Amino acid sequence: MDHGAELTALLTSGCTPEQAWDLFDRLPAAPVAAITTGRWRGEELDTGHPWAGVLVESGWYGKQFDDAETVHPLLFADGAGTVFAVDPRRVPFGLAGKVPLPAIRALRKTLRYTAFTLRTAKPAARLRSIEYRGVISAAMVYDHLPIIDHFRRVDAGTLLGVMDLRGMADPYFFVLRS
Repeated sequence: MDHGAELTALLTSGCTPEQAWDLFDRLPAAPVAAITTGRWRGEELDTGHPWAGVLVESGWYGKQFDDAETVHPLLFADGAGTVFAVDPRRVPFGLAGKVPLPAIRALRKTLRYTAFTLRTAKPAARLRSIEYRGVISAAMVYDHLPIIDHFRRVDAGTLLGVMDLRGMADPYFFVLRS
């Protein structure tokens, strides 16, 4: 099975963290220079993580890479479809997985009116080559939070990512498509 088909199967049916790690560890590195600039659409790989559904239900759109020094790690879309960058320091990560999804859906409906409190025009991360699980690959290092998103290449337009957040016991897997 090719990696793209395998990822599609995992996205469709959900998977365990072990299955996600198995795919991640078999994927080739994603060199920083090979990451296409522009907006990347994100989706969650459901491994049963406590955050399952939280980013998606909150309006998470994806990430934007302008160059290795200029990265917007969190893009959201409001109810009207307007995509905007969010300052990660303003996102209450500590509440993720603790607030019921219906409450998050309700909050998302207010994004159109409250987004100004979260928006930023400034980049909040950088891309670096970092060794992770024995492979040197692109990683997005947040400027102000203890978060590193590690990437592996599924194909030319698809990355599998895993969020490394200090203190988070379980991995959070996601997919980016250019």
